[in-house]
Amino acid sequence: MTSLHDLDLKQLEAFATVISAGSVTAAAKVLDRSQPAVSRLIQELEQSLGYPLFVRNGPRIHPTEEALQLHQYVQKALQSLQQIRQRALEIGHQQQRPLNIAATPALAAGLLPQALAALDLQTRVQIVSESAEHTTHAVITGEADVGLCSLPLEHHAVELHWIGQSRCVVALPQEDPLAAQATLDLASLAGRRLITPWSPLRLRGRFEKALKRVKAAPHETIETNSSANILACVRAGLGVAILEPVTAWGMPLQGVAIRPLEEDIPYFFGVITPQGRQISAAAQGLIAALAEAAAALLPAYQQLPAGEHHRVMRLINQA
Repeated sequence: MTSLHDLDLKQLEAFATVISAGSVTAAAKVLDRSQPAVSRLIQELEQSLGYPLFVRNGPRIHPTEEALQLHQYVQKALQSLQQIRQRALEIGHQQQRPLNIAATPALAAGLLPQALAALDLQTRVQIVSESAEHTTHAVITGEADVGLCSLPLEHHAVELHWIGQSRCVVALPQEDPLAAQATLDLASLAGRRLITPWSPLRLRGRFEKALKRVKAAPHETIETNSSANILACVRAGLGVAILEPVTAWGMPLQGVAIRPLEEDIPYFFGVITPQGRQISAAAQGLIAALAEAAAALLPAYQQLPAGEHHRVMRLINQA
């Protein structure tokens, strides 16, 4: 079995760079090393691991399935080491620590910029856009000072500051006949192709239950893991979408009409910080600015106290 001491940092850097750059030649330029040196590092790593990472076909190489699985962990480890290096430099020069923010893609793009714009930023800001699960994990491990993601947020290692609530909407092409209506009901979407989030564990499952209740099953669906992709598909005329409100109102897309739903399908999100850790002034300012930005951006917005989490989760699970 490969021990930790068998894994050389230079080998891991070479491996990750070859995956990212697409070839040994390109990786050598990025790393400012010779091509034979990079090839040797890859071969040494393969010997340590005991299995091939690339399939060689003349001058071309292609990553194996094992390499693709390994890459995601190596990439995160190298990023963590880079953060350690940066933090060590900051400590040595008595520099202020940057404000690290983790947020789901919808909240990172649709709400966070408005909140940051309202602050008089005196420190560097680092934003990482991840899934809800990875966002929460970044806060739990202390990689992020502030996290912003959808519910559930029932974790003992985080402090939930408040819960935001707003209604989901319908997105449809601007020229769609339904766009002439001020509001839409779910029944009007019966038989239409629906652009949906791919994960059934969050909003998609609630959308499907709501459509089933009014007997408005979609004709067919296109699935994606990004609200921005949903809007782009709608603009291209590929279908209509029930969408969380943060992307809909925070990232308006020309050619896409956003209409309120007559049925109330609430979208819940929260702001979290690591439990037991002192909150910096910058983080406190951001938490307040996020609340103000959400109230200004989202129609029918409500801010709920953190203690409402259990009630909200019961509501979500019953929907």
